[in-house]
Amino acid sequence: MEVRRARETDKEAIMDIYARAREFMAEQGNPTQWDESYPSSALVDSDIQADGYVVVEDDAIIGVFVLSEHAQEPSYKTIDGAWLNDEPYAVIHRCASDGIHKGVGSYLMDWCSTQCSNIRIDTHEDNIPMRNLLKKKGYEYCGKIHYFAEDYGEDLGERLAFQRITPAQ
Repeated sequence: MEVRRARETDKEAIMDIYARAREFMAEQGNPTQWDESYPSSALVDSDIQADGYVVVEDDAIIGVFVLSEHAQEPSYKTIDGAWLNDEPYAVIHRCASDGIHKGVGSYLMDWCSTQCSNIRIDTHEDNIPMRNLLKKKGYEYCGKIHYFAEDYGEDLGERLAFQRITPAQ
């Protein structure tokens, strides 16, 4: 497996992975985190232009995610709990795999930790597979955040927030 920046030519494969991820989440008891239109085609275009990455194996795209190293997440300003620190952080969003290859989530989380030492991420309370992965990868639960309409165009609800600080080598 390897990680590379997403390209415009990857869009169809990315959209297919997100469609499979929505099905998987629904099967796992998490039918509301991502509705039928999330992530939208326009959002995927934006991710590809900005901070989108794909996980590739044998020239096939098997995973997708966003690692935003410089943008500060508006919904992270207020937390019912406490972040581990107030230092600059990277954010991981929209992680998904093809559902066929094992270990994609673990691989991309490890890769992100080599790129950034202070990472925040959030997930839906019903996303048990992601919560288990975050625990396995050393992310600490920090509290609850809320995605408000004034920041995102629609109220996306409450999410569980996690953070991982990788010690300096």
